[in-house]
Amino acid sequence: MQHGLDELIPDKWLPWYAKLGRACQFWLRNQHPDKPIGVRIRLALQTLGPVFIKFGQMLSTRRDLLPAEIADELAILQDKVQPFDSAVAVGIIKSSLHISELDELFEHFDITPLASASIAQVHSAVLKHNQKEVIVKVIRPDIAGTIHADIELMHSLAYAVQKLLPDGKRLRPVEVVDEYRKTIVEELDLLREAANGIQLKRNFENSESLYIPEIYSDFCARNVMVMERIYGIPISDINALNAQNTNMKLLAERGVEVFFTQVFRDSFFHADMHPGNIFVSKYAPENPQYIAIDFGIVGTLNRDDKRYLAENFIAFFNRDYRKVAELHVDSGWVPADTDIEAFEVAIRTVCEPIFQKPLAEISFSNVLLQLFNTARRFNMVVQPQLVLLQKTLLYIEGLGRLLYPQLDLWKTAKPFLEQWMKEQIGFVAMVKKINANLPFWSEKLPEIPDLIYDSLRQVKQLPALQQKHFEQQQLQQRSAQKSLFYILTGSTLIILAGILPLYATSYIPSIVLTGVGFSAWIYAWFRR
Repeated sequence: MQHGLDELIPDKWLPWYAKLGRACQFWLRNQHPDKPIGVRIRLALQTLGPVFIKFGQMLSTRRDLLPAEIADELAILQDKVQPFDSAVAVGIIKSSLHISELDELFEHFDITPLASASIAQVHSAVLKHNQKEVIVKVIRPDIAGTIHADIELMHSLAYAVQKLLPDGKRLRPVEVVDEYRKTIVEELDLLREAANGIQLKRNFENSESLYIPEIYSDFCARNVMVMERIYGIPISDINALNAQNTNMKLLAERGVEVFFTQVFRDSFFHADMHPGNIFVSKYAPENPQYIAIDFGIVGTLNRDDKRYLAENFIAFFNRDYRKVAELHVDSGWVPADTDIEAFEVAIRTVCEPIFQKPLAEISFSNVLLQLFNTARRFNMVVQPQLVLLQKTLLYIEGLGRLLYPQLDLWKTAKPFLEQWMKEQIGFVAMVKKINANLPFWSEKLPEIPDLIYDSLRQVKQLPALQQKHFEQQQLQQRSAQKSLFYILTGSTLIILAGILPLYATSYIPSIVLTGVGFSAWIYAWFRR
């Protein structure tokens, strides 16, 4: 209301009591009546905090879903969020790196932030000991409390959704928020981000497709990180990329290659690939190379999920929709009693219209709507461990549309996945697995005779153990039966003690029966 966003809801969607409630809150007025709607949306998300800023960053990549003026405003959230006081940043750097003055470590330090995002801001500097240009990343002060409060709010809303909505259990919103909590909290630890960057750099050493800046781990702390400064063109600056005659087709294809390499070869992928974190090298535009920064959010896949995903992709590329349906059932992504034939038809209905088409000819909003309807119809359960991967794939598809709309995503990815599957299945893969497990087997081989002997001895003793176990069960049953007998006897005597006074003048028999009844209960209790 303070940003006038309630004006976006059509009047016909609002019942009378909602309109009355809005009118009653007359003191909550639009504080930015002179600003266009895109600016107001950006300011609202920026005011709400880092979790909502990240949501805006993701929306900014979907120019096929949003008007250009709104997408342009949301793109500002990628690296132009309001910075915090530079003096505070300097104080954090000094205390975290245990220096009294910045010139102990830096030859030069630019007080003005180079860029500022939802969780941190960066300053340019020059290291004193080697004269290398670097970037110093500093976590926003007190941001952890804001993030935890936002996550708690999201968790409460997710719990309500799971309880109240018909699709609540299928969507598993609580588990999704819990998964998101882990990733966003890890992003607050720059030591973890530094380790992620070092891992990615090792994975893509000497790669023509992706360059990862060097991390100076000796100068990193939980809220400060120092890394190599890179000079590149932001991936969203299409005019600059065209001006230097960048091979856009190769650039888009390499984006797909980098994504699938990270997911299926390394099982370790950059999961925050919005345009603010991706650049293109200014060197060799005919052989373009990506440059990635910000490694706070990375994703991993276990072996089973990775294999099921690869098999799903390949079956889809081969238009084997029956196989896709069966894989979804086998993996537990849809219930075991799903009608395979009906599910196959539904998948074909969604996939055939978009198969072997360039991204420019695919209506992403229609595909998304069909996918949601199919998931609801067949009770498809959300997989929280795959949410990061799905978000990253959303980024990749959006970047592909931006760079080279004629890109055939399926044709580009199919050879890579087929090659990966060949490496995982067959004689060569078997030999590799044997070589990988050989040290373990050689270590355990001397223990095998003892293990066989122990197993045979246990098998020999098994009948006696079973007989002993049976006898123990019999004793327990007899004891339980006796306890039950005394409980029932005590209850009967106490009931009788309550009835006798109605027919006898003396209370002595009732007292005796009551005492015997309670004694029977106590005896039964101790037997138990």
